[in-house]
Amino acid sequence: MRSRRSSRDSKASITTEESEDSESSSVDGHGEGQLTAANELRSPSGEGEKLDSPARALWNQRRDREPLDATTPPTLSKEKMEDTRNFRRPRLRSVWLCPLSTLGVTLLSAFVLWATIQSFRERQCDIKGCRMPQMSPVYIREKDFDTEHTSEFAKKNNRPELNDDPFTIDCSRSQLLPSHLLRCSQPKGVPVLFIPGNAGSYKQVRPIAAEAARYFKNAAAKDESLLESGQRGLDFFTVDFNEDITAFHGQTMLDQAEYLNEAVSYILSLYHDSRKSTMDSDLPDPSSVILFGHSMGGIVARTMLIMPNYQSNSINTIITMSAPHARPPAPFDKQIVETYDDINNYWRKSFSAKWANNNPLWHVTLVSIAGGGLDTIVPSDYASISSLVPDTHGFTVFTSSIPNVWVGVDHLAILWCDQLMKVVARSMLDIVDVKRPGQTKPRAERMRIFKKWYLTGMEPIAEKTLPHKDPTTLLTLDNSHSIVNLGQRLKLDGARDGNLEVLYCSVFPLQAGQTAALFSMNMDLSGDSSGSTRLACKNAAEDVIDLPASVRTSRQPFEQAQPFSYLRYDLEDIAEHQFVAVVDKASRVAQGWVIAEFVEKKDSYIRSNASLRGLLMDGVRTTLPAERPFVTEIHIPVMHSSLLTYNMHVGVQSCGENGQLFTPLLRQYLVDPYESKFFVNVHSADINLHGSAPFIPPALRPGSKRGLSLQLWLDPTCNSTVEVSAEFDFLGSLGRLTMRYRTVFAAFPLLVVALVLRIQFQEYDNKGHFMSFGEGLDRLIPRTLPYVLVALSALAISLSFTGAEQENPVPSPLSKSTTEQSTTAADFAKNDLLVGLQDPFFWFLAPLFALIAVGVCVVLNYGAVLSLHSLTILYTFFGKWPAWISGERRSPAITTAFSTSSPRRRIMTTLMLLFFVATLIPYQFAYMVACIVQIATCVRALKFARENRSGTCWDFYHYAHSILIVMLWILPINLPVLAVWIHNLTVHWLTPFSSHHNLLSIMPFILLVETLTTGNMIPRIRNRLWLVTDLLLLGLAAYAALYGVTYAYRLHHLVNFIAGWFVIVHFSTAPPTITGIIDLFNDDGDDDGSKKRHQ
Repeated sequence: MRSRRSSRDSKASITTEESEDSESSSVDGHGEGQLTAANELRSPSGEGEKLDSPARALWNQRRDREPLDATTPPTLSKEKMEDTRNFRRPRLRSVWLCPLSTLGVTLLSAFVLWATIQSFRERQCDIKGCRMPQMSPVYIREKDFDTEHTSEFAKKNNRPELNDDPFTIDCSRSQLLPSHLLRCSQPKGVPVLFIPGNAGSYKQVRPIAAEAARYFKNAAAKDESLLESGQRGLDFFTVDFNEDITAFHGQTMLDQAEYLNEAVSYILSLYHDSRKSTMDSDLPDPSSVILFGHSMGGIVARTMLIMPNYQSNSINTIITMSAPHARPPAPFDKQIVETYDDINNYWRKSFSAKWANNNPLWHVTLVSIAGGGLDTIVPSDYASISSLVPDTHGFTVFTSSIPNVWVGVDHLAILWCDQLMKVVARSMLDIVDVKRPGQTKPRAERMRIFKKWYLTGMEPIAEKTLPHKDPTTLLTLDNSHSIVNLGQRLKLDGARDGNLEVLYCSVFPLQAGQTAALFSMNMDLSGDSSGSTRLACKNAAEDVIDLPASVRTSRQPFEQAQPFSYLRYDLEDIAEHQFVAVVDKASRVAQGWVIAEFVEKKDSYIRSNASLRGLLMDGVRTTLPAERPFVTEIHIPVMHSSLLTYNMHVGVQSCGENGQLFTPLLRQYLVDPYESKFFVNVHSADINLHGSAPFIPPALRPGSKRGLSLQLWLDPTCNSTVEVSAEFDFLGSLGRLTMRYRTVFAAFPLLVVALVLRIQFQEYDNKGHFMSFGEGLDRLIPRTLPYVLVALSALAISLSFTGAEQENPVPSPLSKSTTEQSTTAADFAKNDLLVGLQDPFFWFLAPLFALIAVGVCVVLNYGAVLSLHSLTILYTFFGKWPAWISGERRSPAITTAFSTSSPRRRIMTTLMLLFFVATLIPYQFAYMVACIVQIATCVRALKFARENRSGTCWDFYHYAHSILIVMLWILPINLPVLAVWIHNLTVHWLTPFSSHHNLLSIMPFILLVETLTTGNMIPRIRNRLWLVTDLLLLGLAAYAALYGVTYAYRLHHLVNFIAGWFVIVHFSTAPPTITGIIDLFNDDGDDDGSKKRHQ
């Protein structure tokens, strides 16, 4: 019994009988195996007892088997240590020492981060201008929609505080009249299903539902024929998902999509009985629902169409608000990345079909509305759908472009911004047609309506109604009326009430037998003159474009003021007409003016040929001549990146402000996506845009026009030149990196950590000394970092030229095989690499992020060291407390820092944890537990090293500390899924997590951490197998740089694989045997039992 206890205690305790120079010397093979500083342990009687092999406590070591050429940890005496000593251990360096190179890189990184954050907060910021809506909602539960209609997921939405039924679908209406409550419980309108976003509430449907009810009530009261034409109100249904976190968990998104398909079927069934029992019995039963999704709710809406339980044609219209269509905002979950890939590939494949019959989405329209720069939760670049659908089926528009909105909106305000909700509600009501089973107008008509409501009317896809209209007005004129010839400008200034008609007319000779009754309006201005001319005219009122008013008192475009009216036609739109008639029907005195002219494009269009280098160095400057059109467009092709910002200046016209009809009005716009910003009364403007952005796939059908265009409306009555200039804003551009590259901090620091670990293991395998992580950083910065920066720069440049040529696209790691990957699919993944850009100008971003990552790693390392030292002080203090109370004096020769539980207990605990991972908890929870255990191991190792002052002990602490640093950088990748699991517990969703139960994803981490709790130092590798460690760490560094930002979740699995290799190396000196396993379970190993036997 004594022999067994001696073996067990030798594993748990370490004596301090070393020579005085043990701290500064080492033996060959030093630091390997278990932490053992001497081969004798004093018994209570004072007699020395010989120790068995350190590995005997866990495995029976086979002496005849040679491990991976790693030195077997021997039991060495003092004399043998002196004989085998072949080099002097370098003196331990202070952990707080920071060389000038490390300090310089850290300060530079801190300065760049500070400047970036300050720029993001204070420069190039859009102005908030949303008005609060008025609403008083009423929610009526649909109790019949219980678990019989849905999947098991319905139980998750149970609200026991309300009643025992699942809380699912609500019907929301503004509380205007009691009849609305009746209509809500007995729906008679057109169903609209609102899908909340990540952690969103079902109550967010209130503003849009209230505005739709209010507008339809007023419209129906004014026009009694509205109902006869097929118009109806909107019945808003919403789903309470208990604020599910969908942005971090792909399975939650799929569960919601499956659940919502069942909800759509139930909603449609409500209208069958409702219409049969009312005056609408002759109308067809609804077969489609309009989807209105916010944020991730928009992605769930698109996911519904690929689910197995989706009913064909049950969805034909989707409107999304701030939805990240292009890529997942947080790629920390494998399933959400793959789900995005499946959804987007399905939509692209559908719209790539040659024939409409092969396109299951032919009747679906998708409108994506983005908030712009004020959205600091989801980058508005991600809202682009140009890589998913063509212009015939959908488009992306920014709120600053929408007429009578003209303001940027943040992520949450996009659901309650009053002026935006008015436009969205009216566009929904305009597409309604209850005479059709789909409850909406045909796809082409829906797209025309959406373009009318959401686009400025000046975009290339904006449709003009004039060419498709028939003449409605017969205009008769005599020769006394003045005619402005081509090339002249018409100006009307003075008192008028704005009741102005613009007619496009053609000569209409009245033939025999014809009558003027063919026209709905007859305007005879000839005065019965014999020499009159008859003109058949079309009214252009439907093509009027609203522009924000720009006068001397204007400050912002979203101010509540009467907008300007603007008409513009290309020659091909009006080629059939000979005259443009401007008819003033002023009936009261009011201030107004009219300017009209025919302009050739070459006189009103300026294309800048400046290169990007010239733009950044010198800017763009032009002088508009005194004789110019009142609208001038300046196109700058090199202005297309969302990472660059500019300052624009417009000179003051010399005519003076009092003589101006209007002050300068500026519009900046992009064609893809459709983003416009207006600046009223402009003299200077901040130009920032959402053009070419990192990691965004290319357009499905790329357009021909690229770059930013600036439209400038200037008063032509001021006969003076105007200076216009645009200059690069360097400080403002720094802030653009914040939103686009937030996930860089999940990837690039691992590049640095992997390289530091590589340096540490090279030193350890060659010399037996495991340097600290801080020392490894200090060696990395002057020796390795320059080569890393050069390599990243060269890689960025080569990838940009490869992408430009599009000859050898780099496949995505998600591709299932090279044979399945087509050229088109490879093109959509070309921006997944490195920093997500194919522009050679931004080659410096990769080395810049690597440099910042070094500084961040330095700060984290010092933070970890400070935390561990603080915890060690507390651990030491409370460890001595019981001895003070009892008055006992503990022997200074025995330190119980690594007196852990028995091997059998540790194995049983590990197996129990793995069992829970396989059944109940996600492996992310087990990973967090492993991180906590590793922190405890580091604290104990530091305490032991400080008390014993042994080089072996410091090696183990440095090794454990480095493993902790790696695990801390992986922890943020696992926290989002862990947050989803915890949220499910808070809403009493006790069903086992449906994903993330792969034992292989956590087992190496658990085994490595459990091995370190015993105090075992990783053995050195003497043969060429050290290349395995070297290549694994290099591979981790390379992947972190190349694909880490796009596929961050894979970093966990790569580090997990490396942890598995470390476990193999640990057990290479004592491979498990059957005898050892049997002996292990026969040994109770309990500490209390040991004390009893010893007594």
